[in-house]
Amino acid sequence: MAEKEETIVRFEDVSYEHAENMPILDTVNFKVRRGAKLTLMGQNGAGKSTIFQLIAGDISPDSGHVFNAPKLSIAFARQVIPREELEFSVRAFFENCFNEKVYDIDPKIDAVLNAVNLHTKKEKLVKNFSGGQQARLLLASALIQNPDVLLLDEPTNNLDKAGILHLQNFLIDYKKTVIVISHDSNFLNSFTQGVLYLDAFTKKIEQYVGNYKNVVEEITLRVEKEKRKNAQFEKHIQDKKDKANFFANKGGRMRILAKRMRESAEEAEESKVEVRREDKTIRKFTIEVRDSHSGEIVHIDSLTIMNGHDVVKRTAYISMRKGERLLLIGPNGIGKSTLLEHLAKRTEKGAHIAEGVEVGYYRQDFSTLDFNKTVFDTLESVMQKPDEQRLRSVAAGFLLTGDLMYSKVGSLSEGQKGLVSFAQLVLLKPTMLILDEPTNHINFRHVPVIAKALNEYKGAMVLVSHVPEFVKQIRIDQILDLEKLKLAKK
Repeated sequence: MAEKEETIVRFEDVSYEHAENMPILDTVNFKVRRGAKLTLMGQNGAGKSTIFQLIAGDISPDSGHVFNAPKLSIAFARQVIPREELEFSVRAFFENCFNEKVYDIDPKIDAVLNAVNLHTKKEKLVKNFSGGQQARLLLASALIQNPDVLLLDEPTNNLDKAGILHLQNFLIDYKKTVIVISHDSNFLNSFTQGVLYLDAFTKKIEQYVGNYKNVVEEITLRVEKEKRKNAQFEKHIQDKKDKANFFANKGGRMRILAKRMRESAEEAEESKVEVRREDKTIRKFTIEVRDSHSGEIVHIDSLTIMNGHDVVKRTAYISMRKGERLLLIGPNGIGKSTLLEHLAKRTEKGAHIAEGVEVGYYRQDFSTLDFNKTVFDTLESVMQKPDEQRLRSVAAGFLLTGDLMYSKVGSLSEGQKGLVSFAQLVLLKPTMLILDEPTNHINFRHVPVIAKALNEYKGAMVLVSHVPEFVKQIRIDQILDLEKLKLAKK
């Protein structure tokens, strides 16, 4: 067998429950061949990260078997850096990737940092990196292990355009096996050769060959074909039922004919194709503005940004009133997220937000959420007065229902945390929105709904996003380029 045809990961009848009566996988079967570059698709919370954990051996199936080739090395680049590792230095962060001490690790660190285009001191603390820089560290932490199988969970989140292009080119040239979870269709289409689709309803994996775009088109065409076929069966079934009812009322031999009609309808019912239920999409929503604030909402005379390792102050002239939108742009590491945090906390010395303005802050790492609180308590905490019916209605629109409402926020997938954050904004009714990468981790089906809601929002808005397709759907009044500001004189 040629090396590239060798199966290195195989799932045989694998079933797994997240908790009792919460199945994630049901007798799943699929194979991964050496050198394959695959996308793992499925809606938020379907269990994609669980698949990765099973492949990596971090968890074991409830039944069935996961077979990995002998001595197969696997590295898992997570979505976010664990909170306890944020206090690590860069060197300690990479040392923590290995079970045993690695001597002379510095050259290896230099090599992987260069591979992800991140240049930094090894003594710098992880918490002092921007979201985009932390995303590069996560990728580098997997690369330093030189694995046979590279598992990437939303690797483009927080990356700027240059970072995504760098990663894309790296993966095109990468000679080993890669499996990627991502909602960035252009990124995926550039290097993947097949798709593993995790159906959240059947709890099974469907395996497709081809690039991402072609596979998505294939799935769409198949579903449409099945729907048309079923529509024909439905018409036939209804026709037989109508005739059966007509003949049944005639009595005598007509009742025998009616029986045959019913049997024919039943046969047609059994012949219907089970159409896969498509991923659920969040409902259309509106973020209302609680207070009718007149006059200036935000005024910025100056702001602080990063210039290499230095914090610098720059003059800026920004004034925003109700309904106006500001887009902040600039490369990873220039201080966009830090600036948004200072604005939200009203601690940016050169900026002033008017008294009485209710700020809704969507933070990319969800650190504004209490991970020990339940979803229900998290949503109720932003309401002016308790209204369980309203709360549950809004939550349901964001696919937060049933037992999920009493799950701790920390147990949710990153995508579900994002939906909790949007549900909070709807219940808060803020005068101003500050949004830091609001599409990170979000299922691509939800993104147009979110864009429409933000475009229709009546309050003031400050937005950071590295997703041009998303930004194009939102009216922007002002753009502040922090890179140009950095180069300007104080």
